[in-house]
Amino acid sequence: MTAGPLVVLVGPMGVGKSTVGALVAERLGCAYRDTDDDIVAEQGRTIADIFVDEGEPVFRAIEKSAVHKALAEHDGVLALGGGSILDADTRALLAGHRVVYLSMDVEEAVQRTGLNAARPLLAVNPRRQWRELMEARRHLYTEVARAVVPTDGRTPEEVAQAVLDALELKEA
Repeated sequence: MTAGPLVVLVGPMGVGKSTVGALVAERLGCAYRDTDDDIVAEQGRTIADIFVDEGEPVFRAIEKSAVHKALAEHDGVLALGGGSILDADTRALLAGHRVVYLSMDVEEAVQRTGLNAARPLLAVNPRRQWRELMEARRHLYTEVARAVVPTDGRTPEEVAQAVLDALELKEA
């Protein structure tokens, strides 16, 4: 096991990484960090604005840097942006960590993300685009994960407990 976060959460946008991550951190008595929040704080603008102003390749480079920094610095619960696993270097770095893939099906995703304009990758046809994103990403989430925790029909509290159970971690 390498140094770094106690738990790393990955999964698609809207799956609840931020909500569940904060709950898991609270139960473990440690700090919570979200690389999307790091990016917004560092850049002084929203992720959607970065996508629109600079394009996805620039955003992915910023994201890669934020993820690598957080993996090196943070020792609590860390949530990664939905597309962070697209980068091969990031996937390689995740290999020694307790990574949990929070999964959900398309119907749940559409309910949770809707037609949210703050989700630039889902702007046109959310249902079809989400399916396409998941077809491209599901195997990458699975590749980096030590455990997969379905979120469909579960409360954030139930998902947080499932994460702790999956990793055999005890509450503080």
